[in-house]
Amino acid sequence: MALTITEKHGVFIIGGSINASTAKHFQNHCEAILNANGELTIHIENVIEIDANGIRAIKALYKQALSQNRGFMVIGNINRDLFEELRAIKTAA
Repeated sequence: MALTITEKHGVFIIGGSINASTAKHFQNHCEAILNANGELTIHIENVIEIDANGIRAIKALYKQALSQNRGFMVIGNINRDLFEELRAIKTAA
């Protein structure tokens, strides 16, 4: 399924799949938003698939936000693999 990114009140709602086909586009788009706004909140409730590529993309965004002292938040049902990856980064920081 295709990836959709829409904005509502400063929250970017992600829908579809974040996988090998869409992860790089997703990451590039979100990096541009993060750089322009200084913060990024993504809502992933409507994501139906997230593979290792998608997890790596979100992990890279989180690391970038931390290194630049910018706000980054993921809301919605977060799968266990993603939660563990983000928790490991926060613990190491």
